[in-house]
Amino acid sequence: MAFIDTIYARAKADKKTIVLPESMDKRTFAAAEKILKEGIANLIIIGTPEEIAENSKGYDITGATIVDPFNDPNKQKYIDKFVELRAKKGVTPEMAKEQMEKDYMYYACLMCKCGDADGAVSGATGNTIRPALQLLKTKPGISSVSGFFLMEVPNCELGENGLFVFADCAVNPDLDSEKLAEVAALSADSFKSFVGAEPKVAMLSFSSYGSAKHERVTMVADAVKIANEKYPDIAVDGELQLDAALVPEVAALKAPNSKVAGKANTLVFPSLEAGNIGYKLVQRLAKAGAYGPVLQGLSMPVNDLSRGCFAEDIVGVVAMTAVQAQDAAK
Repeated sequence: MAFIDTIYARAKADKKTIVLPESMDKRTFAAAEKILKEGIANLIIIGTPEEIAENSKGYDITGATIVDPFNDPNKQKYIDKFVELRAKKGVTPEMAKEQMEKDYMYYACLMCKCGDADGAVSGATGNTIRPALQLLKTKPGISSVSGFFLMEVPNCELGENGLFVFADCAVNPDLDSEKLAEVAALSADSFKSFVGAEPKVAMLSFSSYGSAKHERVTMVADAVKIANEKYPDIAVDGELQLDAALVPEVAALKAPNSKVAGKANTLVFPSLEAGNIGYKLVQRLAKAGAYGPVLQGLSMPVNDLSRGCFAEDIVGVVAMTAVQAQDAAK
């Protein structure tokens, strides 16, 4: 069974309510049809009657709850919550109303915050992270949000039989040692949650155990020290070159006695550039499944989409969001 099929099965076993705010995009409705038909999640779609009618043509979205952001009986509740959350930033009821009507992702986040939905998926046409950070914020003790891809590499014995978490591939252009250590901890939790196996986290670099000297190498080495001090229960090691992280024979030469080298299944890249390029290389050259980006570190499950995503991608991210919601409810 492919990885995504196990995620679909988990989502169906305990259905959660996910909001899709991008009713101006036909891909939303193509995805919604499959999600509803297969029972992956309960759906709320935000949009005016005109937007829904125009963009849902040809798709069966029977069973979805449609919320008109201009005529929703719960709207005042969401406006009040918006003002409560952003009062220190000077947000007034009028400003809240205008923002919610202009950008439905704000509406979606408020539905989550008020307990009317379990998560949201957006990003095919608009911004996801800013509304989520403003209204939902990060988990206690977490300084920033990061994004990972769950990679499924066919015919591969490395990692967890070809399954890997790659991070951060989507969010942070400015990483330092503290943030890298935090990404390592969040990524380990994500790997364990989605794959169900023990994470082995490699902090990647162009150096293994000091084989090269550079401030970028030092940043990663310092992140490993921080991670081992703050998260002693997680297997984290580095800095490691990619071959040392994955291949046992190389690990024996470059990082003997490492608890991670040669066995890594969770790869933390030293920069957003490296992570983004790395996952796309594996996706395109190895024909790997790349599920995500999935956000980690937010107080509630909200996930971003690529502007170039297909409807099938939306289905997968909704299922992963539902699984995150299941974990959050435990």
